[in-house]
Order: sequence, then C-alpha cells, then structure tokens
Amino acid sequence: MADTPNIIYIYADDLGMGMLSCYGQQVIETPNIDRIANQGMRFTRAYGTSFCAPARASLLCGIHDVHAGRWTYTPGNVYKKLSTGEIVNEDLQELLYNTGIEAQAGDEFLASVARKGGYATGQIGKLEWGFSTTARSIGEHGWDYHYGYYDHIQCHGFYPPFLYENGMKIEIDGNTDVHCGNPALTDPQDMSCRKVYSQDLFDEKISQFIRANQHCPFLLYHPSQLPHGPIYYPEVYPQLRDDERLTEQEKQYASMVLRLDETVGKIWELLDELDLSDRTIVMFASDNGHETYYLQEGRTVKDRTLEGKPMNDIDAPFRTRTNGDVFNGNAGMAGLKFSNWDGGCRIPFLVSWPGVIPKESVCNQLIANYDTMATVAEIAGVPVPERSDGLSFLPVLRGDSNPPKHEYIVFGGPYGPALVTEEGWKLRVVIPEALRKKPSLNYEEGVAIGLYHVIDDPAEEREMSAEYPELVKQLRGCLLKACDGNLLNGTSGRHQVFPDIYIPTFQEVLKGII
Repeated sequence: MADTPNIIYIYADDLGMGMLSCYGQQVIETPNIDRIANQGMRFTRAYGTSFCAPARASLLCGIHDVHAGRWTYTPGNVYKKLSTGEIVNEDLQELLYNTGIEAQAGDEFLASVARKGGYATGQIGKLEWGFSTTARSIGEHGWDYHYGYYDHIQCHGFYPPFLYENGMKIEIDGNTDVHCGNPALTDPQDMSCRKVYSQDLFDEKISQFIRANQHCPFLLYHPSQLPHGPIYYPEVYPQLRDDERLTEQEKQYASMVLRLDETVGKIWELLDELDLSDRTIVMFASDNGHETYYLQEGRTVKDRTLEGKPMNDIDAPFRTRTNGDVFNGNAGMAGLKFSNWDGGCRIPFLVSWPGVIPKESVCNQLIANYDTMATVAEIAGVPVPERSDGLSFLPVLRGDSNPPKHEYIVFGGPYGPALVTEEGWKLRVVIPEALRKKPSLNYEEGVAIGLYHVIDDPAEEREMSAEYPELVKQLRGCLLKACDGNLLNGTSGRHQVFPDIYIPTFQEVLKGII
C-alpha cells in the first residue's frame, strides 16, 4: 500500500470561482488554495449543482441530481430541540433515520468505495447528507470517522453548543447559544455565548485524523461551512482592516474566505511536517456557485431594475456589471446560487498530485461534481459502481493524450434542469409554475428553453435557440432522457425546499427567455 496516494477533498460552501486569486480574484489573495493550482491542475469547466444538499448527495453517490425520486431531504433545524430540551438524542436520531431515502442494498458512496480500496475514511465538518442526518446514516455511507454538524441550519452559525463525534454528542464549552451564534438570530456584538469558532475545532480534528492515519492510505473529506452566510467573523484579517475599497460587511466576508484559505495552509504544513505531501492528492472544490451574502444598498444588490425590467433568475440574472460586486465572485458569469445559470452551478476545482500532475496545469475539459467518486474508485483500484453517472478524470490528471470525455453533463435548478456539452453548448430549461405544482399536466407544452454557448459567452447574454432549432431539439432529447423522461425531475431546487419564496408565473418567463 506504500504507493497508494492519500486523498484529501476540501469542499467549500457557496464559494464562487471568482473568489480565488488563481481564478482572477483581485481584492484578496488565497495563497494556500492557490498552491493546489500552482502544484497541480486548475479546471475551468467544472460543474456542481444549484445548491447545497443535491450537490453533496451527487458528490457522495456519483450520480447527477435530475433523476426521478432518487433523494428526499430530511428537515433542518431539528437538532436545536436538543438544546431546548424538547427531544432527547436517541429519539431524534431514530426519527431522522426513518425519514427520507436511506441507503439501499447495492448503493455505493464515496467513502464505501474508498474503503474497498483499503483506505481509512474520515469526514470532518458540515453534515454530508440532506438537511439533517444521523450517525447511522453517516456510518452506512462508509465513514470510519466523522466529526461535526448533523444539522444544516445549525451550520448557519459558527459557535455550536455541541457537535457529534462518531455519533456521540460533544458539548463545546462556552458556546451557549441554541442558534450557534447565528448573527441573524443572536446579537452579533454579544461574545459571551460565542467562545469557540467551529473552523478551529475542525482544524484540530483534521490534524488528529491525518496524524492517526499517516502510515496507511486515507481519504479525508472536509466539507467546510465557509464562506456560507450569514456573514460573521469575530475580527477581520489585518490586511483588510484599512482597505478602503471594502465595507465592513465585505471585510468580514473576505475574512471568512481567508479563514478557509488558512485551513488549507494548515493542512499543507502538516503534510510537509509528516513527509506526506508527495504522496497525497489534494482536491479543492465548492458545492455550487457564488452567493452574495454582503448585499448593501448602492454596492451589491439583487433587485436592481435594468431597462425597466426587474432582475431575476429566469431571464435577467445577477451579473457583476449590472448588480455590482467588488469581488466579482461569480467570475463574470450570469447568476448565483439557486439558479441554473453558470454562475450558480460552475465551480472552482483544483487538484494537486506531485509527480503525476505537471505544475500549473490548466484543464478546459468538461467535468462534473459526480465524477469524483469514479475518479476515487480508479485511484483506489476498485470498480466504478454500476449506478454511477460519473466519468473518472484520472486520465486527465495523468496527462493522457486522449482521455475519455463527457458528451454532456446535467444538473438541476429551482426552475428546471440544464445541460452543458463538451463543445460548450448549454441548454437551460424553465418550467412554468403551474406545471411544477401539478406534475400531471403536459409539461412538454410551454416549457421555456434557452440555448447559449458558454465557452464564447460565459455571461450567457446571447440566447440562440431560434438560430439552432435542430440543436435545441437534440439537446432537449438528451436532457429529457437524463431526467428519466420528465423534466420536472430536474427541479430539485429552491421552491421545493423553501416553498414561501416567490416563483414567477410562466407569463413572466415568456417575456424574456423564449
């Protein structure tokens, strides 16, 4: 096993490509994350999906998120009841284990695949499944060790009163707020209930896991909370304090990004100390595209009217040049998280593997979040699970002259799914509200289609469906097949999870995209 590389997968939360200096960020520098790109490969056309839970499930299962009935999501914010005494731990775990879709016979997961290849597996950080999870579910997914949150809503604060370690509830001394210090729910100036920052806890456990497994191959998965909002950082980084380009909100947000970069730096230092750097693959990605938690009037806004038309995720998406963003976090693309525009689903993806990947490599090949499991399987020397939609990008990392390529990849969105081809064509679908609410209706009638060429037009400003009707027909057929015969399967997005959020009518859709 001496030649088997370790694998560390760092998963940022809502981090747009444009927030990293290796992708062109101009306001801050992220040297430790950039080191992955400098020592390895930077992908320019990697895709996640439109928001958190489906992206994580897709990563762990190796399948895309537009299949019929593949996942349901348990509710969030239930673990707060432990702090208030409304429920005991055993009852809560049993309740959650019996809701949603659990692992079925024959299901494979990222960690269970790695374990077949002799890897020790560890997951540290944000929960890896749905909006609330259980120790039993995490164990069934193949993790030998797990530490962190079991509830998505608790992750909106950075001072948890408790976390879990292999199913055991661990009280965090000094963190006394049931909302985990969420600044939207607890006075942000009150530090009496905020003593230990969650990322500090994760850093410690990451170090312990790597040290404990330094003599055997390991897979370490670190899904961080950073830089997911609400924005809160106790003290902005020194280099930002006097930066006149930034507001206080923007300084705190930038500090959250730098705090994640600091964690990556600590991982590098430990690998160097233990002489593991040359035999460790480090991967860095985000679950979905950028989100602007630092909205401020006159700075970055989402509700600006452009030429008399309100901005929206249907046909007038967020763009830096129209909505403002000092960071340009979505790297000049259209849209943000919770949309099927590229800015909502295209992600940073970096891989370092000394001795295998040439330094400062750039790959423009199309890859998907759900390719990771197939890649880990090939690295571990085990078969790729039959149900996987992924395609191993190991040949790309090795520099093969003619690596296998996706003809297209797919992902869901709040209004409908999307498809992107290797050649750069993108088909966006917008399903009208009436069809989303009544699936028995004929969804083939009235579905809005948008066609773009995102290599030449990353901001998706030129809609070309009228120019290429046959291509639209072809790609729509491919997307329909991927959606198991029903485009509604690609709407695993915001309107399902947050039903109170306004969804425009189809008449509003028709005004722009067709």
